[in-house]
Amino acid sequence: MFDIELHRLRHDDLVRRAEAERRVREAVQVRRAARRTAAARGAEPESHTRRRSWFARTA
Repeated sequence: MFDIELHRLRHDDLVRRAEAERRVREAVQVRRAARRTAAARGAEPESHTRRRSWFARTA
């Protein structure tokens, strides 16, 4: 009887962990999608907002 209860506890723990990992993956996917849509809406990418001068600064 003890073995069956131990098995059920382990099984329940694995199911809980798998559910938590799935939720984390979904949250990451949602964040990535939000970043992609925000980047697509922007007029220019961030790297082009401040252009460096081709000439060195004078003292």
